[in-house]
This record gives sequence, structure tokens and C-alpha cells, in this order.
Amino acid sequence: MVEKGEKKLIILIPSYEPDENLTKLIENLNKNKITSIVVDDGSGKDYKEIFDSLDTKVISYEKNQGKGHALKEGYKYIKDNYKEYVVVTMDSDGQHRIEDAYKLYKYILKNDDTLVLGKRPRGEKTPLRSKVGNAITRFVFHIVSGQDVYDTQTGLRAFSNKLMDYMLKVKGERFEYEMNVLLYAKNNKIPIKEIEIETIYIDNNSKSHFNAFKDSFKVYKEIISFSFSGIISFIVDYLLFILFKVILENITIANVIARAISSTLNYIINKNIVFKSNKNIGKSLLQYYSLAIIILVLNTIILNLLCMIINPIVSKLITEVILFIISWLVQKKLIFKKK
Repeated sequence: MVEKGEKKLIILIPSYEPDENLTKLIENLNKNKITSIVVDDGSGKDYKEIFDSLDTKVISYEKNQGKGHALKEGYKYIKDNYKEYVVVTMDSDGQHRIEDAYKLYKYILKNDDTLVLGKRPRGEKTPLRSKVGNAITRFVFHIVSGQDVYDTQTGLRAFSNKLMDYMLKVKGERFEYEMNVLLYAKNNKIPIKEIEIETIYIDNNSKSHFNAFKDSFKVYKEIISFSFSGIISFIVDYLLFILFKVILENITIANVIARAISSTLNYIINKNIVFKSNKNIGKSLLQYYSLAIIILVLNTIILNLLCMIINPIVSKLITEVILFIISWLVQKKLIFKKK
């Protein structure tokens, strides 16, 4: 399938506790004379026979480390042993067709600076958990990155050797790694292209090793932590505003005091817990409070305008919702941005 002189096509397959579908996949790849590499992600002795029977390169280690770790182990091997290549990752459960992997490969040959995703169309056969999971992930990804990616959870992905160093730098050891790849792509100005593929759901995707609660938390933990930080700061700000309004009977002064206290708390949580930023504290603090002053001015203006027509408590709630998103984006993209 690969013509002479083109970048080498390498299929990388991370696998944990596989079945006969992995064996069939390797046999089909060999028939088409396509190089493949399998990473045994600590499946254990019960699966040794399956891996030993594979007519391909198998990378193994004893303890299960997660899909992200398995992918990066495969990437390291490829980087050390090949020069010009296109890596296409496939799942080991038989969900992806070789023809679709080849479609991604052909696109990369003409666009070798692009990360290509296999886009699974939504249909009647798509399991409910996959529909719901992808819908939620798609929405959150759009809010965080500003990009529209239809299938953020696809395991069929392709990139050339030009992006290998980037793929190895992305953090994450388990399912969160694949989301992190997409989240950091925009910051590194890496184009993302989706190509529609056919996906086969076997037994309603019941053999997926994705743990809906545990792995979703890992995928969204920064987003979740940031949201909780905002919620905590908002509650403190909201309660202090009510308290000082009752005591001082002045909306502006009550708002300023509440904002000063809650913003300090928010800075501490965001820098040390949410983003774990090692950015110079003086610089980040200056940027943060510059933002806080701007937000405070906007907050006060909007709040006073709304209080002319509706209840002050309701006005405060509406004002905070409007400015929360602005504060969130500026902190993520500028103040606590990671290199």
C-alpha cells in the first residue's frame, strides 16, 4: 500500500488485555505489508500467549501504566529506529479499518505538519455511552480551546515525524493524554484535521477499558479544578458582598471589599493547585491583579446599572456569570499559561 520513496507508514497499537481481534488486525496488516508495533500495557501472564503469537514488534512491561504511557513508549521506539515516517495509532479491539488508517496516512503525506483524526460519524449503531461521552467532551473542548473537533475521543490518529517531539512532550499517562494532545495543539499552532471513517462497535463497545468516572476526571481535572476554584471564590465573594451591604449599606464599597478578599483567595488556588504554575510570582501577581482591577471596574459598572432595574442580589449573580468567563480565559491563556 505504501509506494517507494514515500514516508514509511507505521501502525502503532497500544493494547491492554486483548482478544483475538488484535491477532486478526496484525495478520491483516502483514498481508498488506504494513509495519506495525504493538505495546503490551502490562496485560499480565494470562495474555502472554497472545502477544507471543504476533508476527510483529511487541514492546512489553509488567505493570499497567495507561494508554498515554503505552503510546509514548511506542513513540520513543519509533523515534529511535526510523527517520521519515507517518505514525497511525489504532485500537486493538478491531474498531478501526486498515483502509481508514491508510486514508489518514495519504493525507499526512501532503500535510506533514498536521495532526489528523479519524472522525466517527454518529449513527443509530453508536453506543449510548459513546454518544454521551463524546458530546460532553466535544462541548468542553470547544469552551476551553475555542476549536471545533467533532470526535475528541477517537483512537485512530496520524502524524508525521515532524510532530514526534511534540507528541512526546505532552503530559498524561492514561486516557487524559489523548485529550491533552488536542488541548495543547492550538497553543503550538498545530493544525487539526478530521477525516470521516467507519467504526465497528463490537458488543456495544463493552470491552472498552475507559472508566467513565475515574478516567473522565483525569481528562477534565484541570477544567474541574478551575471551575471549583471559581465556585469557591464566587461563594466567598457573594456572601461577603451580602454581609458588607447589610453592614455598610453601600453597594460599591461592599462589592470592592468582597472582590479584594475573594480575588486573593482565587489567585492562591489557581496558581498553586489548578495550574501548578512555577511562573514568577511577582509577574503573575501583577498580571492577576491588573486583571482583577479591570474585572472590578467592569463588575461595579455592570452591577450598578443592573441594580437600577432589578434586585441587587440578582444583579450580582448576573454580573458574576458574565465576567467569570472573561476572567477564566485570560488566566488560562495569559497569566498562568504553561510554556
